[in-house]
Amino acid sequence: MALLKVNSLKKYFPVKKGFMTAPALLKAVDGIDLSLDEDRVFALVGESGCGKSTVARLIVRLLPPTSGEVLFQGKNVFELSGDNLKAFRKSVQIIFQDPFSSLNPRKSILDTIAEPLKIHRIVEKIRIKDKVVELLNKVGLGSDILNRYPHEFSGGQRQRICIARSLAVSPKVIVADEPLSALDVSIQAQILNLLQELKREYRISFFFISHALKVVHYFSDSIGVMYLGKIVEHAKTEDLFREPFHPYTEILLSSAPTIIVQSDKDVRSRNLKLRTDMGEVPSPIDIPPGCPFHPRCPKKFEPCDNIIPELKETDGRLVSCHLF
Repeated sequence: MALLKVNSLKKYFPVKKGFMTAPALLKAVDGIDLSLDEDRVFALVGESGCGKSTVARLIVRLLPPTSGEVLFQGKNVFELSGDNLKAFRKSVQIIFQDPFSSLNPRKSILDTIAEPLKIHRIVEKIRIKDKVVELLNKVGLGSDILNRYPHEFSGGQRQRICIARSLAVSPKVIVADEPLSALDVSIQAQILNLLQELKREYRISFFFISHALKVVHYFSDSIGVMYLGKIVEHAKTEDLFREPFHPYTEILLSSAPTIIVQSDKDVRSRNLKLRTDMGEVPSPIDIPPGCPFHPRCPKKFEPCDNIIPELKETDGRLVSCHLF
């Protein structure tokens, strides 16, 4: 049984178009299915605005769904209450994109990391400070920062503090919502290596959201490609990078920058097969009929503009395209 399973999950937001008009529906998440096994990393990729962060917030129950379910160890998280909900909060933690806005500026680092220890009564009060120091050491920080505040740290240090806070409750799953995107490239590598070490040591499963394909290739075991609220391809990481099936996945991968080193003093980047004629992403309020990607697809043919393709198994992966 999968540790975390998402079934037909939808989240629609009502949006007012104008005065005296009925609200339209913004389909942020439109019926997705995915699963995460123990000690594995599932990555969700796609363009900005496709619904990735909404999925993250639904999984940790920060948003109520329009319909569908999220199962954690076989139990629907939207039906949990009391002690069962508290146990779920302890088992599934989230790391946000912006480490500064996810830390209380009025709390010291000691109070910030000690809070979940107190709420879940993980250690005795007399041992809380020692436990906080232990957690800080795990993420490469020292005890000298205990009485300092978030504004005194760099972005990378703040993200390490957020990771230490999430580790405090010994979670089984960490939902990482673009945890590297607000950081410098050199700091990104350090944080990614830290997450990799923590995964190996604690056997934590990660639901990892990112638009950095190189990072996803390095860190994940399987990938879901999301477009306008739907999963259009789901495959093992190596299979997807070796041979993408869906045209959107193919364009997404070909658009990733690659580094060309011609000499020690000449390093430049370029985009391979980057298509600039795809046009704008359609609005999630007014999704095109048929395949939602067909207005931008270079391989579209007759059924694409009026028949929605099913997400079905093809050669060991799931793909939503009339070509398969």
